[in-house]
Amino acid sequence: MLKVVGALFRHPSGRIGLLIISVFLIIAILGALGWSPHDALKQYMLFRLKPPSATYWMGTDLLGRDTMSRLMLGIGQSMVIAFVSVAWAAVAGTIIGLLAAWLGGLWDGVLMRLMDVLLAFPAILLALLIIAIAGPGTLTSVTAIGIVYTPIFARVVRGPALSLKQRDFVDAARTFGSSQRYILSRHLLLNLVAPLAVQVTLALAWALLTEAGLSFLGLGTQPPTPSLGLMLAESKNLMQQAPWLMIFPALTIMLGILGFNLTGDALRDILDPRSQARTS
Repeated sequence: MLKVVGALFRHPSGRIGLLIISVFLIIAILGALGWSPHDALKQYMLFRLKPPSATYWMGTDLLGRDTMSRLMLGIGQSMVIAFVSVAWAAVAGTIIGLLAAWLGGLWDGVLMRLMDVLLAFPAILLALLIIAIAGPGTLTSVTAIGIVYTPIFARVVRGPALSLKQRDFVDAARTFGSSQRYILSRHLLLNLVAPLAVQVTLALAWALLTEAGLSFLGLGTQPPTPSLGLMLAESKNLMQQAPWLMIFPALTIMLGILGFNLTGDALRDILDPRSQARTS
């Protein structure tokens, strides 16, 4: 693990990506601990729509709330949803992909056709369908995003697992009487860490964007809890009067997605040198 982190710091894209993600995590922690310039939820109507200044570094919104303080909480909210939903998708997708590859036959057909059905829907539309059934909210957003990205992880795991289960070391483990659980966890899963790590990093970028889209539509995080997408939605009618309300959340979303994508690309180069050789 430490070798991978060290390699990421030596990789140009990985270094920038890790720096962005680290800054985001620090800001999220500071916001969660309440170490923000102002109370993110308290309204100061006398200071509404103030432009960026020494007191309010990123200005204030329509209700006089400090944009920077709300942005700090919004980063934390969006990051939590992205990490939890991707963790759920990674675990569920890995289990489904491993079982489909290992069991084969009817089980493989049923499980992967179910994944194909989910993949047939555009991600945002499937998330909207789930939220329309369960209702808006943070927990529903996590559930929707987790379900949307589960088939991707299942596909990422199934292909290499089909190849790995035909390898000699798996046959040797069967010969020595190893249990199926042991073979799946120690021989197959450990050899799938590299593609899973890359896919997790890239999925975090997609999840961050999906969460922002759902909140922008009013179906994700609900007021007064700040979220990056919700802050964009609240500023859409004030673009000319107070452009900073849209600029700062939009730049934050862009940087977050860029950080995860750069880290994912660097991980792919490090864990699969052949990809770097093909692009050089």
